[in-house]
Amino acid sequence: MNLISILVGLVALIAALVAFIPLLGWMYWLIIPIAIVGFAIGQFSKSSAGRNLNLLVIVVGAVRLSIGGGIF
Repeated sequence: MNLISILVGLVALIAALVAFIPLLGWMYWLIIPIAIVGFAIGQFSKSSAGRNLNLLVIVVGAVRLSIGGGIF
């Protein structure tokens, strides 16, 4: 389960890096739910690496959305 959580987190992280480009902040509305799913999958694992990766993507996405006003 941890491996699946890490893979979901990496996909969300790569998408989050792309969304850092100006005017692509709206992508975080899609990235955050993907990271939440990865976080939920990581809850069933004994290891916390995947869970922490997804939590990082969620926090970065939420901060980026709040800075951009929810759109940019």
